[in-house]
Amino acid sequence: MSSNTQHRIMLAGGGTAGHVNPLLAVADAIRCLDPDADIIALGTAVGLEADLVPQAGYQLETIEKVPFPRRPNRAALEFPRKWKAEKAKVMQYLEHQGTQVVVGFGGYASAPAYSAAHRLGIPVVIHEQNARAGMANKLGARWAQFIGTAYDATGLKPAKDGGIERVGLPLRPAIANLAEELERDREGARTRNAAELGLDPNRPIIVVTGGSLGAQSINRAVAGSARQLTEVAQIVHLTGKGKIDEVRDLVVQNAGADVLTGLGEESRPGRNYHVAQYLERIDKAFACADLVICRSGAGTVSELTALGLPAVYVPLPIGNGEQRFNALPVSDAGGGIIVDDRSFTSQWVSAQVPGLLANPARLRSYGEHAWQYGIRDAADRMAREILSIADARV
Repeated sequence: MSSNTQHRIMLAGGGTAGHVNPLLAVADAIRCLDPDADIIALGTAVGLEADLVPQAGYQLETIEKVPFPRRPNRAALEFPRKWKAEKAKVMQYLEHQGTQVVVGFGGYASAPAYSAAHRLGIPVVIHEQNARAGMANKLGARWAQFIGTAYDATGLKPAKDGGIERVGLPLRPAIANLAEELERDREGARTRNAAELGLDPNRPIIVVTGGSLGAQSINRAVAGSARQLTEVAQIVHLTGKGKIDEVRDLVVQNAGADVLTGLGEESRPGRNYHVAQYLERIDKAFACADLVICRSGAGTVSELTALGLPAVYVPLPIGNGEQRFNALPVSDAGGGIIVDDRSFTSQWVSAQVPGLLANPARLRSYGEHAWQYGIRDAADRMAREILSIADARV
């Protein structure tokens, strides 16, 4: 895709990996279509973007966090002044770049960017990764020329002449590359990655993860079922930071020390419970998973469906049930099952998971339906929409 003038795009978002990873995936897709595009990212100096954006080779401009007030307090009194100041800062960035399109991914930096773009008459594009949109994207939607979503029913409505489409979640490179590999040779990917992690590709593999901080209730339920699980499968348990000792103790109490080993250590017969706090290349674990047990954050659900992996989703039981909404359309499509956090106990795991693994046809059906629900080209689809809107500004 080309234009007679340089594309000038601002991508706004940050704070968490859930905002930063899609932002960088779309930035890379824009660069792939137009290597000369002028791309700047807008974020804060304290979120993950402060490190990840420069590492990826993109310019980062920063503003202060301006969270919307949720109750009458001192922060609410200070909000109008801070909002005005940070919005003015964004407007300076936009005027200096000559921005053609502002693209927001939610989070603290997006709301001032949307408002500043509207004030300057610059088109707004939004990506919403959650099944229920956050406050920043609800604000931006009223001015959005295009909204790309990971789910069908986000509650967002674009501006009068705008469009909305389920495009999926822009995937980080490791997951996007794995999706392509699995489509070509799923068994080959399984064998190769299992060997790298010290696993036997000929035995079922369960991957358990609660994210970088872990999920205590999932940890306890699975580790407390170690004896029943290790009789039928290998477990790759990513415990989260600071939670590995409790998991080890529970495994030893339930199944004995002989089943326990560190992930990646030399494989020995009978040592089927592999633990680690975190795995930087979690794509390697996903490549050989027969079943994933996890929370249902938007990123997790989108990645697992893009990879066609059957999953037991245990939504985080806080807020307005957002994580349940993320997993519900996948469950409805036959791509996995949802278990409430309070019901996800060692008794449930011991009674249900071995039976799942003993039914390869059922697991295969979950995986196929997950693959059908998943979308793997979201970054490219978003990039093409963005550049098309930018070209219309020339």
